[in-house]
Amino acid sequence: MRNQQLMITMMRNVINRSSNSLPRLTPNHHFSFNHFFSTSTTEGGEQQQPPLQDFAVDSILKSSETGLVYAKLAGFGNHTLKTDIINALEGCNLSPQDMKVEYNPYFQPVSMVVRFSNRSAFDNASKIVRRKQLYKWKQVDHDMWGIPSYEGKTVLLQGLPRFASIEDIERFLSGCDFNHSNLDIFLRQGNPDPVKFALVQFPSKIQAMNAVLLKNKSFCQNDQISMRVLH
Repeated sequence: MRNQQLMITMMRNVINRSSNSLPRLTPNHHFSFNHFFSTSTTEGGEQQQPPLQDFAVDSILKSSETGLVYAKLAGFGNHTLKTDIINALEGCNLSPQDMKVEYNPYFQPVSMVVRFSNRSAFDNASKIVRRKQLYKWKQVDHDMWGIPSYEGKTVLLQGLPRFASIEDIERFLSGCDFNHSNLDIFLRQGNPDPVKFALVQFPSKIQAMNAVLLKNKSFCQNDQISMRVLH
């Protein structure tokens, strides 16, 4: 019991000291915001002006001007190359690395996602597209840049025999330098029978293109295989 009374007394003393240290505001005590926003004077008597609000706004606008902008482009042909788009959008500072091709489940190109270094380049491209009426065009979010990118190093094999194995594909590609450990074989619904595909990765764009030139329309077992480079 004595210990409890001692603890209560100590707590009261702490509270009293804390309350006495706080400033007491009277009804006539005015709080002025000018204290925080008024100019300050240096030792030389020169006044330092606070940062202007317009300057902060301009900084935000400037940072948004230099940010990346993304657009989705559609309405081009199946054989359109990235270089065709770059030539059409001349003056927009684009490179093949600024483009990704979006494919449907049967690997037919349906659109391209284009990355611009700033808003000015995007606006310039938009004017060109509207003037030439070349493609369907709209701005998209950064999330669209997450689609797969094959970068011209992946080749699609289409029309493989239904029961073709990895060994059959390796024999079909004999003489080509490709990644043996990363063959992706899958089926897609056809009319009426399913169609077998394979994605094959190559060390470089040149080796991928050489494989297509060498092996396209060749036969695997008794089926003719079509090949196409994915970008």
